[in-house]
Amino acid sequence: MFDVNNIRKDFPMLKQRMQKHPLVFLDNASTTFKPKSVVDAINNYYLKETSNSHRGDYDLCFNADQKLLETRGVVAKFINAKREEIVFTSGASMSINLVAYGYASKFLKKNDEILLTEAEHASNVLPWYKVSELTGAKVKFIPLNKEGRLTLNNVKKSINKNTKIIAIAEVSNVLGFIAPIKEICKEAHKRNIIVVCDGAQSVPHRKTDVKDSDVDFLSFSSHKMCGPTGIGILYGKFDLLKKMDPLMSGGGMNAKFDMCGDVEYLLPPVRFEAGTLNLAGVYGLKAAIEYINKIGIENINKYEQQLREYAINKLKKNKDIIIYNETAESGIITINKKKVFAQDEATFLNSQGIAVRSGQHCAKILNDFLKTPATIRISIYFYNTKEEIDKLIEALNKEDYLDAYFLN
Repeated sequence: MFDVNNIRKDFPMLKQRMQKHPLVFLDNASTTFKPKSVVDAINNYYLKETSNSHRGDYDLCFNADQKLLETRGVVAKFINAKREEIVFTSGASMSINLVAYGYASKFLKKNDEILLTEAEHASNVLPWYKVSELTGAKVKFIPLNKEGRLTLNNVKKSINKNTKIIAIAEVSNVLGFIAPIKEICKEAHKRNIIVVCDGAQSVPHRKTDVKDSDVDFLSFSSHKMCGPTGIGILYGKFDLLKKMDPLMSGGGMNAKFDMCGDVEYLLPPVRFEAGTLNLAGVYGLKAAIEYINKIGIENINKYEQQLREYAINKLKKNKDIIIYNETAESGIITINKKKVFAQDEATFLNSQGIAVRSGQHCAKILNDFLKTPATIRISIYFYNTKEEIDKLIEALNKEDYLDAYFLN
């Protein structure tokens, strides 16, 4: 049974206090807290199992190699992929860059087109701009509908004979709408178009099945799903990974090289894992996925939906609150308070012990669509509670306190 109060006991950070108030952390789209089991796994590597990987002839190194294989398998099972399709990276940004430079820059040519949306995070825009510079391919944007949602119909309208790649987030990091990835992949594959999915905001919150969606590439980060920073995943269909060039070269990813410059790379995924991996991160990632599996990703998703609905109903009672994504399906709620700049409001909320994100959220193109320079983003995870939402609402309703805070 899902019991949020018992779950909260697993997270040391939830015992922290800010100023005179208990910490209410509602910036989970940025990063998440770590359960003690994840911290213990990382400490275990540093205190008891420190070694490099890559087939050393002693027990510690063998154990590290085994942990790599085990974690690759745990990740693969989590998203219903094959183990050889799981590449360890430093995070979702590195994963997308790996596809952009290793695949797109290799195969795209002048006047080919890459389709994005104006809701994309910088990590899923800037690499494609660089591909455009290198290849002459054009970056174009699929229009959003009036509420900011990506629809299959608009995808179809945007595709033409030059479209070669569609790169989109399954869940927008600002508006929180869920894109119809499976349907987009089906439409794209009719025309041999590759679909690159940013799963940073989706994989930690809802069931992901790459075989069912038929997505070609998927990126996500450990730190947004209760794992450590500095470790992420690129999933790619094995046939596509075999065609890609590595972004980095070095130890551990080559089969041989000689004085004549002849180089032979290993097969994926290790082809893309040059040098020493973040092994402590690998240990922590495995523990994080095992923790999520214990709770159940379906339970997490269901609870977040209930908490979101509760928060939306409370927010709507304050006529000064603008809600930009009332109908979104994720745990992201984006708001502003009338006549108050987003970062001023967030600063005030911090004085009340409430952590939210304010600004442009690395999705700068979306400003024009929203017609505002900045917003407040509330993002919930499965350890948040109704009581924390109540504290947020209470703070947002303190108009007099807000005036006093900034005038004094």
